Amino acid sequence: MNVVILLGAPGSGKGTLAAELARVPGIRHLSTGDLLRAAVKAGTPAGLKAKAYMEAGNLVPDAVIAELLAENLDADPDTHVLLLDGFPRNVAQADILADLLARKGVRLRGALLLEVPDDVLVARIAGRRVCPACSATFNVATLPPKVEGVCDACGAALVTRKDDDPATVRHRLQVYAEQTFPLIDYYRQRGLLHAVDASGHDLEPKIEAALRKIHD
Repeated sequence: MNVVILLGAPGSGKGTLAAELARVPGIRHLSTGDLLRAAVKAGTPAGLKAKAYMEAGNLVPDAVIAELLAENLDADPDTHVLLLDGFPRNVAQADILADLLARKGVRLRGALLLEVPDDVLVARIAGRRVCPACSATFNVATLPPKVEGVCDACGAALVTRKDDDPATVRHRLQVYAEQTFPLIDYYRQRGLLHAVDASGHDLEPKIEAALRKIHD
């Protein structure tokens, strides 16, 4: 199995893209956020450790996240490419991941960076609308509901998340830049970084081409 890390700012489309690629046989998307929630619900050893931190209102330590990943690296023998989303987020976590993969005998093939200008990211995120009833997500510019302000799925009134207002979005992007830009250099220096312009449409062919290049 080969691991490909997905990198990109909030609003770059990592989650949506990974979900599409995961439909391809042999490719699995592993979001550490989803993994954390699933492990806590299932009561795995690492999940129980994480739950204790979460219930105390503390961040889950990197070592516990790595343990969660270790529980899942061998979970699916049919997986040829694992798209890892959400970890690492900084250089310290990258070192932890490198050590974990080395111990597991799993190869890190590359880090795929989705590049989108900040003004496009702000417009994307600020235009997001969420259904509080069924969690369906829309965007006033790129994926509008059939009836303005109304969820297509259940008919509930759509809302804007508090962290999606433009000022908050710009702060999130600043935090991302501070934490993640050193990580981008980390993988670039190792010859593992593959950047893709994700600001427009028809992104999947670009990503598929990048994945083929990573495997060559």
